[in-house]
Amino acid sequence: PSGSSSVGLLPGLSPGQLCGGPEQEHRLKVLFQILDVNGDGGICVNDLSIGLKKLGVHRTEHEVRKIVKAGDKDLDGQLDFEEFVHYLRDHEKKLRLVFKSLDKKNDGQIDSQEIMQSLRDLGINISEEQAEEILKRIRMGQIWTPVLYMDKNGTMSIDWDEWRDYHLLHPASNIPEIILYWKHSTILDVGESLIVPDEFTAEELQSGMWWRHLVAGGGAGAASRTCTAPLDRLKVMMQVHASKNNSMRITGGFLQMIREGGVRSLWRGNGINVIKIAPESAIKFMAYEQIKRLIGSDQETLGITERFVSGSLAGAIAQSSIYPMEVLKTRLALRRTGQYSGIVDCAKHIIQKESVAAFYKGYVPNMLGIIPYAGIDLAVYETLKNSWLQRFATDSADPGVFVLLACGTTSSTCGQLASYPLALVRTRMQAQASQEGPQMSMTSLFRHIIRTEGPTGLYRGLAPNFMKVIPSVSISYVVYESLKIRLGVQSK
Repeated sequence: PSGSSSVGLLPGLSPGQLCGGPEQEHRLKVLFQILDVNGDGGICVNDLSIGLKKLGVHRTEHEVRKIVKAGDKDLDGQLDFEEFVHYLRDHEKKLRLVFKSLDKKNDGQIDSQEIMQSLRDLGINISEEQAEEILKRIRMGQIWTPVLYMDKNGTMSIDWDEWRDYHLLHPASNIPEIILYWKHSTILDVGESLIVPDEFTAEELQSGMWWRHLVAGGGAGAASRTCTAPLDRLKVMMQVHASKNNSMRITGGFLQMIREGGVRSLWRGNGINVIKIAPESAIKFMAYEQIKRLIGSDQETLGITERFVSGSLAGAIAQSSIYPMEVLKTRLALRRTGQYSGIVDCAKHIIQKESVAAFYKGYVPNMLGIIPYAGIDLAVYETLKNSWLQRFATDSADPGVFVLLACGTTSSTCGQLASYPLALVRTRMQAQASQEGPQMSMTSLFRHIIRTEGPTGLYRGLAPNFMKVIPSVSISYVVYESLKIRLGVQSK
């Protein structure tokens, strides 16, 4: 193999010494000086574009901007030496993970058989001739980012040096191989509708694997919501009825529900809660894909800020579309025995006695709740994911089931905790017309709760809400995995 490097077009900068070796600091300084065209101690987009051309590395303006943006920690529009070194080391680590996961035989080479196996894992079957064609290509097309191969030594395989040389100054910031392992929203259903959709690779979208993931996720959600419905109903009862004067405990709440309507009453409101999974997931997924295009991202994977914006907007569109079902769920969960004969009867009663506007009570706090939930869920998950990748990922980006579920559960729980007061106010507003007393706006309801119950009043029902997290996650994961097998989804 050739000893030249991406940056190795620089004399004496051998591939193994970019991020290790006794002279690495000096070598990186030399490279930094070459790329810092105007010599001001920082590499801006223009510097990097000109400097890379000097080294014979050609990148589009969009790619150069992505590199600078990825490494620019202090947001001053350029990379200082420390940021430059940090970017290269972090990026090389991700590239090594991908290389190792592609190198199925563990021989330090990627050959056509391994290309075929990796694409098969993604649900794509190709012939050996096609795999060899991929190996022959030099940037002829993006078959699977970052699989843009540069086979310099003419053999039908690629070694680590060639792989790293070609990709190191290529802005593949969120590598699909890592994304495949770190999906969490399709796996986890904690009964919350605000979670940001998962990323799917281009291959999953083209091969139809995405809808199988969504169907498996929907089935898992239906199972976990049904199993934890008694706790969910208890949460709604506590959010609406519990107060300083009417202290509702978990055991007492269950006994009260059973006395009033029997054991079956514990599942009131669950039917509509399960029915709304399908339209909400479909609308959210379609909206997310469209918004990604609208914000001008031609990348198959998004950065965390873009994901937050796209995910929050998609969540808002999906919630707006199915919000009347949310109101019906709350009313049905709170109903007395014999009050309604079913979902349709409940909807008729609301229209006759209150008007169609009642189906959007609590809409504002619900929309506002999307922002803290999605923001904190994404930020915590990314932090935990990156922390794990930095500390423990050596041979693969696969975190294993336990780490994946622990990270997803922690981030979702933090998101719920942040948006819980808004969720409580939303539920009370949804229930208002079926309760005696004056109708309150969102702000007056907040003030009333703080004045009469104190800040803890905004967290009524939190205990049963958190009690259902672990069983929800466990059930949804087991069902998701079994449905994936039945639907023929390729597992890694």
